[in-house]
Amino acid sequence: MFKGLTPITYNGREVWPLIEGGKGVAATNHASAGAWAAAGGVGTVSAVNADSYDPDGKIVPQIYRALTRRERHEELVEYAIDGAVEQVRRAWDIAGGRGAININVLWEMGGAQRVLHGVLERTRGLVAGVTCGAGMPYKLSEIAASYQVHYLPIVSSGRAFRALWKRAYSKAAEWLAGVVYEDPWLAGGHNGLSNAEDPLKPEDPYPRVKALRDTMREGGIPDTTPIIMAGGVWYLRDWDHWIDNPELGAIAFQYGTRPLLTRESPIPDGWKDKLLGIDHGDISLHRFSPTGFYSSAVRNPFLRFLEARSERQIAFSTQEAGDHVFQLDVGVKGKNFWVTRGDLLRAREWFGQGFTDALKTPDNTLVYVTPTEKTDIRKDQADCMGCLSQCSFSSWADTETNSTGRLADPRSFCIQKTLQDIAHGGDTDRNLMFAGHSASNFRRDPFYSNGFVPTVKQLVDRILTGD
Repeated sequence: MFKGLTPITYNGREVWPLIEGGKGVAATNHASAGAWAAAGGVGTVSAVNADSYDPDGKIVPQIYRALTRRERHEELVEYAIDGAVEQVRRAWDIAGGRGAININVLWEMGGAQRVLHGVLERTRGLVAGVTCGAGMPYKLSEIAASYQVHYLPIVSSGRAFRALWKRAYSKAAEWLAGVVYEDPWLAGGHNGLSNAEDPLKPEDPYPRVKALRDTMREGGIPDTTPIIMAGGVWYLRDWDHWIDNPELGAIAFQYGTRPLLTRESPIPDGWKDKLLGIDHGDISLHRFSPTGFYSSAVRNPFLRFLEARSERQIAFSTQEAGDHVFQLDVGVKGKNFWVTRGDLLRAREWFGQGFTDALKTPDNTLVYVTPTEKTDIRKDQADCMGCLSQCSFSSWADTETNSTGRLADPRSFCIQKTLQDIAHGGDTDRNLMFAGHSASNFRRDPFYSNGFVPTVKQLVDRILTGD
């Protein structure tokens, strides 16, 4: 047992301070969450478009049959609630009364509040707590408390938590079970980098977590309420100076990337095989997500494809102005596109390479794509089912008008489509593949030598040794 690490009391039960990160769209399900809880930790079911099953136990494909986005959004909410309820019930059965089961939701997912109400209403007594990030989930505490369920907000700074605490959480303080600090430079998936922070200059998490603890103390939150470190957590021995540290108070650890490679992990074998080969620098912190957030993913051909698309981009003016005095004559219809001489020459070169269609972005720029790309982009935008509260790619918004009021952005992509595809066996080169920046440890850690894939129990036992 790693020195200093002791069980904590959570939801009236002793558990290891090891939390499974809740990875959205079927990357964390009942099998992994139930096994993590059975090993004595806190398993996390992703309630982000979770899978449902038919009477034969086969996954029900999430097919959208309605003609309008609003109607498809209603289908999506129904899928989300039914799937998450099924996953929680199965995870509970696997856990067998050990550990605890949390659910994870993204505040910026479409219908987040409705999904949360729907899941908690139908899983009373099974869910210990709700982790929630990707946005500022002010209503999280109110919703969780109404079902007598704990809540664990995910933040990336003390400043963000202070805003949440003052506006809402202080009114339901007794149900705050912990605060997840998700490091915006190290964690996989969507990250909470603010405009004041440089994505290329990672900051040491220790001072940021200490500042978070100081903020919690200001609010009268006891040091026994743990801060859960998320992002970059691999070997507990690397965090030895955090454990039993009076400056930080109680500390727990969340594992997101490492549990992807277990036998119970639901991700396809092709994804698992890719993880074993990831090297340092293969994870990219990028801003192509239609959420508008930065996110970390494997820099595979899919991500490089998006990078290349954005590089085929020029600014335009609708009238002659400054050095925009050359009329664009390729990829556009009409004569109201004025560009610089250099951009005119670049556009002609791209056109000659087969990128013959120019698509407008919300930033008065044009990106050049092939006719096939254009068709795919337009189809994905038309098929939108409102999986986000606001989507830059399709201009969907979960509002009365169902529109962000901005032009759809062809530099982004349909996140629902690609995450569903990769989670259910799709090509790992042609889809977004989330992973944290510690993923390169898979090829360096001797635990995984010769392609060894552990069970969740074996992984938790290994973590508890410090390795």
